[in-house]
Amino acid sequence: MIEKEFKVKTNWSFVNKKQNSSVFSNSKTHQVYIKDKAVLTVSAAKEFKGDKTKHNPEDLFLAALSSCHMMSYMYLCDKNKITLIDYLDETSGTLLVNKDGSGAFISVVLSPIVTILEKNKIDLALSLHTEASRLCFIANSSSVPITHKPQIKIAE
Repeated sequence: MIEKEFKVKTNWSFVNKKQNSSVFSNSKTHQVYIKDKAVLTVSAAKEFKGDKTKHNPEDLFLAALSSCHMMSYMYLCDKNKITLIDYLDETSGTLLVNKDGSGAFISVVLSPIVTILEKNKIDLALSLHTEASRLCFIANSSSVPITHKPQIKIAE
């Protein structure tokens, strides 16, 4: 077993748009710093009074699930000698917000369209999505039900 620690630093500061005024900006835009990587500017989703031009935690959560599944799938394709040509996933998630402001994703659907080279490995390529889900660090860290609707194409 290997244990690996990941760290991020999140920073938000009060912004007073007019000096010596009671008018202020309560922007939810903030920065996330990860060592040796570009600064990520994040806000709340537009629906939660955030900046719609910025990434938001909900988008990043879905992106993390999609990306982690893809990398687990790529690992399994390599292990099973499947030549992966293209991978496109349009992930969607349903967020339920309660009256008290709490909430959670109640479902996530990953819909990868995978193009491979080997016509004789279509069934195997489809089945690897189940194993990729089992391996995915982010999915294993989540309580939301995640379903997969994969499609396999053969490269021309």
